[in-house]
Amino acid sequence: MTALSAKEHESERSCIVTRRREPPEAMIRFVRSPDGVVVPDIRAKLPGRGVWVAASAALVAEAAKKRMFARGLKEQVETSPTLAQDVERLLESDCLQMLALANKAGAATCGFNKVEDVLARGAAAVLLEAADGGDDGKRKLRRLAQRRDGDRRENDGVPAIVGLFTSDQLDLALGRTNVIHAALASGGPGASFLARCRRLAAYRGVALDGAPLAAQAIWDTDPDAEGRTETLDVSGSEAAEDRKLDE
Repeated sequence: MTALSAKEHESERSCIVTRRREPPEAMIRFVRSPDGVVVPDIRAKLPGRGVWVAASAALVAEAAKKRMFARGLKEQVETSPTLAQDVERLLESDCLQMLALANKAGAATCGFNKVEDVLARGAAAVLLEAADGGDDGKRKLRRLAQRRDGDRRENDGVPAIVGLFTSDQLDLALGRTNVIHAALASGGPGASFLARCRRLAAYRGVALDGAPLAAQAIWDTDPDAEGRTETLDVSGSEAAEDRKLDE
């Protein structure tokens, strides 16, 4: 084992359910509170002995059901029957807090037309779409984002697409109303937001855009008779959002 791989191995943690070693950012840490209750420590900063579970709601639920936390912590502990759901809410809140910070730092752009312009200029690292938004607007912006990289090479000029949050959640985080589409610039809080979203998606067992891993969302990009891909008009919620944000 080389010095670099040994260092990477030492920084990994062992999941108490699967026994596999993974980097901390792909796992959830748990500690025992002073009153003997298992507490999720999603930022891995709480004091005391901790145990780790791979970022998966199913694995957290299994650890709770089989009393693995007590064995791992080597103490008697109480585990909430809603622990898996509690962790998801904390991960979700952590993502949205970072999105709010990115917005305060001036890294966020909202509104279909404005996001379209950012994508056309290749200035977006993250494309945000509300989970409850219309499909037509999503297709158009995804196509525009994908055209930034003719070779379709992953993470080479193509913004990451995040579809894990509802419009109401995006409204609160971004301080706007009826947010369906948004974009984040690269670096800083945008990168931190994306890292948190990757862990939330893994925990839910879905893709970053919110699609089930077993059945990724399929967008219509087939060319027409003249070799062109279909361009869809903006209507409904997307158009309404633009009117509000551009006023």
